[in-house]
Amino acid sequence: MRISARELLEQLLDSDSFVSWDQPPVAVAMSPGYRGDLRKARDTSGTDEAVLTGAGLLRGRRVAVVACEFGFLAGSVGVAAAERIVRAVERATEEGLPLVASPTSGGTRMQEGTVAFVQMVKIAGAVAVHKAQGNPYLVYLRNPTMGGVFASWGSLGHMTFAEPGALVGFLGPRVYQALYGHPFPEGVQTAENLYRSGVIDGVLPVSVFRRIAHRALSVCSGAALPGSGSVGNGASSPTVAQSLSSDGDAWDSVVVSRRPERPGTRDLLRHVTQRVPLSGTGQGESDRTVVLALARLRGQPCVVFGHDRSGQSGEHTMGPAALREARRSMALAQELRLPLVLVIDTVGAALSKEAEERGLAPEIARCIADLVTLETPTVSVLLGQGTGGGALALLPADRVLAATHGWLAPLPPEGASAIVHRDTDRAPELARAQRIRAADLFADGIVDRIVPELPDAADEPVDFARRMVAAIADELVALRALPEAELLATRTARYRRVGLPGG
Repeated sequence: MRISARELLEQLLDSDSFVSWDQPPVAVAMSPGYRGDLRKARDTSGTDEAVLTGAGLLRGRRVAVVACEFGFLAGSVGVAAAERIVRAVERATEEGLPLVASPTSGGTRMQEGTVAFVQMVKIAGAVAVHKAQGNPYLVYLRNPTMGGVFASWGSLGHMTFAEPGALVGFLGPRVYQALYGHPFPEGVQTAENLYRSGVIDGVLPVSVFRRIAHRALSVCSGAALPGSGSVGNGASSPTVAQSLSSDGDAWDSVVVSRRPERPGTRDLLRHVTQRVPLSGTGQGESDRTVVLALARLRGQPCVVFGHDRSGQSGEHTMGPAALREARRSMALAQELRLPLVLVIDTVGAALSKEAEERGLAPEIARCIADLVTLETPTVSVLLGQGTGGGALALLPADRVLAATHGWLAPLPPEGASAIVHRDTDRAPELARAQRIRAADLFADGIVDRIVPELPDAADEPVDFARRMVAAIADELVALRALPEAELLATRTARYRRVGLPGG
């Protein structure tokens, strides 16, 4: 059963908090038949157009809302509906309000022809301006959302969710069959399939979306909450932390970092608050070797992206889609004015025909370039294995932290040994010679701070995860206090000097 616009607003917003922004629909040229269709639509739907707009409270936070009414000419968007949407988006932008949009529509209103089709441009433009001002834009797709609506403002959310079982797609199944003479494949245009394919972030009922939206908007507000502070509990200054690992062997760190029990990115995320998991690139790609989320670390809001060690096995390692998802995390941080936390723990980027053909190397380059120029605080964490371009793509940050046994190398030591000595037997020797361990990276100015393992994170996973989360939060507090220009200048100078005498 379809949810009407008014039912959506009742379930999404706090009771009696909605205030309509709607004015009478603008007049458009129409035939007598179309005028009759509009009159009938008003009578059957109880609304004067295919969209309702206004503002209300979502768990006490004021938000702007745009909700389609499918009962009004299948939620189709013509000039009047588009003008109502644009005015609402523009008002939300002027008032600095988060915007929650919930489309359900067959697409463009056919009765108004091409001029209705082109309305999608001005809606998308208004949304782009809203986002460019740092305002959150959340989308909740209802059944069905098709055509130009999905292909414009329905697909521009910072995060996008859909109701279970919703039909979501570009070309309507009925149109497809009429054009090509056979049915559209079943199961493609469903919310669940689009989630699996990395097009949307999740599938959930309105009641759950309300909770997720509340968390997301809290993080997106950028305001710190009580909970940030010094690390404590065994954490240490860089000098002390360096001494903890200065007598260790590089190969020992490699071996320790590969223990299956070692905590990974998901373990860190168990010790954050207001976590909102996101999924995929939003462009039809998903890679289960990485994790993306909004979260608070000891009260500090941020975007978190990292390698998922549990999703890597054998030759199944991060591919181009994972790097494009990393770039999505960077774009989210940029648009929402949030710090970005990147967690490195990878056996390396995928080595395959598919990875080469889908642009693995160019995506590594773009990640590095995006990070170097990102206009928001960044923290990179060398949590475990840091192999090759897949690790380097997440490295350039304002501050780089490393676990005692974290390491960074252009290839796994076995690969380096194969190149230099034509066998893998001298991998331990290459690990030492290449200065890959955390203590050496600290001494060489690549790592700023070492978070201790006492003595091995795999043997104290909870305490270590808490220690690392607290250390990251400390860095976020310090970085957020710095002017943007200073952040960028310092970051640029930092990587300009790496490897130079006195650098």
